[in-house]
Amino acid sequence: MPERLTEMLMDTWTPLIILWITVLPSIYMAPMNQSQVLPSGSSTGLKKLTEEQRVLNRSKRGWVWNQMFVLEEFSGPEPILVGRLHTDLDPGSSKIKYILSGDGAGTIFVINDKTGDIHAMKRLDREEKAEYTLTAQAVDRDTNKPLEPPSEFIIKVQDINDNAPEFVDGPYHATVPEMSVVGTFVTKVTATDADDPVYGNSAKLVYSILEGQPYFSIEPHTAIIKTALPNMDREAKEEYFVVIQAKDMGGHMGGLSGTTTVTITLTDVNDNPPKFAQSLYHFSVMEDVALGEPIGRVKANDLDIGENAKSSYDIIEGDGMDIFEITTDAQTQDGIIRVRKPLDFETKKSYTLKVEAANIHIDPRFISGGPFKDTATVKIVVEDADEPPVFSSPTYLLEVHENAAINSVIGQVTAHDPDVSSSPIRFSIDRHTDLERQFNINAEDGKITLATPLDRETNTWHNITIVATETRNHSQVSRVPVAIKVLDVNDNAPEFASEHEAFLCENGKPGQVIQIVSAIDKDDPKNGHYFLYSLLPEMVNNPNFTIKKNEDNTLSILAKHSGFSRQKQEVYLLPIIISDSGNPPMSSTSTLTIRVCGCSSDGIVQSCNVEAYVLPIGLSMGALIAILACIILLLVIVVLFVTLRRHKNEPLIIKDDEDVRENIIRYDDEGGGEEDTEAFDIATLQNPDGINGFLPRKDIKPDLQFMPR
Repeated sequence: MPERLTEMLMDTWTPLIILWITVLPSIYMAPMNQSQVLPSGSSTGLKKLTEEQRVLNRSKRGWVWNQMFVLEEFSGPEPILVGRLHTDLDPGSSKIKYILSGDGAGTIFVINDKTGDIHAMKRLDREEKAEYTLTAQAVDRDTNKPLEPPSEFIIKVQDINDNAPEFVDGPYHATVPEMSVVGTFVTKVTATDADDPVYGNSAKLVYSILEGQPYFSIEPHTAIIKTALPNMDREAKEEYFVVIQAKDMGGHMGGLSGTTTVTITLTDVNDNPPKFAQSLYHFSVMEDVALGEPIGRVKANDLDIGENAKSSYDIIEGDGMDIFEITTDAQTQDGIIRVRKPLDFETKKSYTLKVEAANIHIDPRFISGGPFKDTATVKIVVEDADEPPVFSSPTYLLEVHENAAINSVIGQVTAHDPDVSSSPIRFSIDRHTDLERQFNINAEDGKITLATPLDRETNTWHNITIVATETRNHSQVSRVPVAIKVLDVNDNAPEFASEHEAFLCENGKPGQVIQIVSAIDKDDPKNGHYFLYSLLPEMVNNPNFTIKKNEDNTLSILAKHSGFSRQKQEVYLLPIIISDSGNPPMSSTSTLTIRVCGCSSDGIVQSCNVEAYVLPIGLSMGALIAILACIILLLVIVVLFVTLRRHKNEPLIIKDDEDVRENIIRYDDEGGGEEDTEAFDIATLQNPDGINGFLPRKDIKPDLQFMPR
């Protein structure tokens, strides 16, 4: 209580003390450093002026002062006295008049023209204007003539603590990582005070926290906010509301204050491991599920957010590690379990997996807090589904000889129902793959039989599709391809590769090769073809020709003698027997035609006809053909010439002798007999159209003329 009373008294008497110190000394203080007006003519004033001061004064002045002071925000019942002007020229007879001009003269500051007292008429605010520059002068009251030169002085407004601190940039928002150590920088705030920072402590600020303890602290003079409590957990509390106060007067009692708010948010760090919502998961899946299809989801929750909450999933143990896989859903952070390989209820009905979830981004500062991972067990039950039949092999390859008997079994396919119920299976052939219906299949046991004869030389391979259908559910169908290879048997005799015709020169020599022939066989023996050539038994001792087997499986025909003549025999026929090496061997007889021809000295065939002997010596067949062509051309020219001449000589006008018509003109006049030749014109009778000078032409189409009715 005594302290509070002392504070109240100080607040009451402080303005009066300041006023007394400011106003009264301004009248009686020294001239060079105070705001007093000194009477220049008084002996006391002259005694206080030193000799040096007299030298510096260039002219005699009536008063000397520097400045006056007035307290701001002063409001009393009477105008406040700022100071008094006085000159030693004033004898006290009221003949001196004081004049004031400058900033606020006459409005803010008023002077008593008789006494020189200056009063402030209004309440002053230093923050609006800190000082005023005025000019004072003493004049004769009667004549208004200046008695002394004008003098300039300053009235300064003294500051009082009338402005509270303000946070211009508030309210503030700041962030700091969670789990930060004590003293971690958060942010800095700044307050401003409009009072005079030089005079007194009106603008000296001190900062403190009103709300937000014990989590944060603030430096009193720098206004830096720091963490004050360790291990603040974002997952427990994410946002804090802090109130900061700035107080002037150095924080002492009686100072003014201002406040602002700072919203501090804790940012996330990876300080929490993922945790499965449950330790055991159960899923069921049909055995015929498609590969890659999801069968279930697991979730490991993480209290962190953003990148710190991302986890990856793996299967680390279990009897289905190669059957299943787990991936991470980027949106929900779930673990998706999918099927990698086909499931079979009849083989394995359940699987047990151990799944692990681990953080992707680990903060090394918290790695000592334990493994940032968690595990859970997943049990998967495989449910039975009605599956189609399954063949014992994905494909079948069968072989059959081309001479196989009709209805003989060439192979068998087998299939079974993998379901527990094990439905019977019926087999059939997809006839779209066997359009000629060369094969049949037993519907019960799947044995494939031959329906029509086979010919390897026509078709070596047959590809058919076998269909297996469950008898209890006809929608369950499976297909399998069956390739049937037709094996060769020796059922084709060899023959000449082409129709050979040999030419023998009349001037040939004995032992000369006339022709080399080759043979082909439609069969395809495993060890390749090997042919045997021979002459007919009755022609083994042929006097004209002989044969010779070559190493390349061909046959050479040789002449036994020379002196062959076209006139004696033009053509020779040589039958040759060709046999293969099959079992049993097959053979055929082919006849080679040998023509005797006339050849040049170097063995080039020129003519193989007997009539060539009667031709003139030195004319070849080409020359004879050319001569014949020239003769035919000349005959054609002659025929054309004669035809054109006949056409040109044919008359275009119809002659009188060509007119065989008989014109009869009837008239009733009696003539004068044969001697009367003037009665008619015989020419007109013969050609009536020529009366008007018109004769018909054969080469011009006549115009149609219509007779009037």
